[in-house]
Amino acid sequence: MISLKIGLNFYIAGRERIKLADKPEKKKNYGKLVGVAVVVIAISLILKFTGVAQYISLDNINKLSDWIEGFGMIGPIIYMLLFIVGTIFFLPGLPIAVLGGIVFGAVWGTIYASIASTIGATMAFLLGRYAARDLVEGWVKGNKQFEKIDEGVKEHGWRMLMITRLVPVFPFNLQNYTYGLTDIDLKTYTLVSWLCMIPGAIAFSFAGGSIRSGQGDLGKTFMYLGIAGVFFVFLSLIPRWLKKRSDVNIDDMEESV
Repeated sequence: MISLKIGLNFYIAGRERIKLADKPEKKKNYGKLVGVAVVVIAISLILKFTGVAQYISLDNINKLSDWIEGFGMIGPIIYMLLFIVGTIFFLPGLPIAVLGGIVFGAVWGTIYASIASTIGATMAFLLGRYAARDLVEGWVKGNKQFEKIDEGVKEHGWRMLMITRLVPVFPFNLQNYTYGLTDIDLKTYTLVSWLCMIPGAIAFSFAGGSIRSGQGDLGKTFMYLGIAGVFFVFLSLIPRWLKKRSDVNIDDMEESV
């Protein structure tokens, strides 16, 4: 399981790093990395033994919907926690994004998905910057794409983050961690990420909402599908628009994937 491997890698990376550290720093780093590893492994085991991880797919969307609805009034909290955990532990994002619209409707699904995706991305950013920095550095070591992002942040600041959020040239979940290694500050990262993820949240939540409304209101179904379609088209046109308007070489980044 990917997330369980990540937890073990936290521990292994920490041990290797600590061997090279001074004694005062050694205990501090050891405790921090072991703590992170314990939390990651614990959550990974919970996901595995509760069966949640294996059901996160579009094929099991009905089972996921029933599972969330079974929590009643705290369903929105459970959904957002699932979204946050999924963002941190590299779980499939598409079914979780669509799930919000199916369970809570298009509008509330968009709100919950927007909040949860921003929190998850911010937590991964903080892990990459502090608790799991050594591991993340190992992930991106020698990666030309990351080097271009790092250089882009130094030269263009928040505009680089906007481009990589809107143009799929770098995996979303890994992107959250790697930005923790750049010079971008937390407030800018959180705000720009939130704004740039809203169109995707709307598109997927309204697509899910059309499924929910399709059970009784055909007019609303077509309206939601239309809104989702508009935002999907919008998202597909963004890369072309940015290539024309931005001074960042997006084609060069895509070739380094």
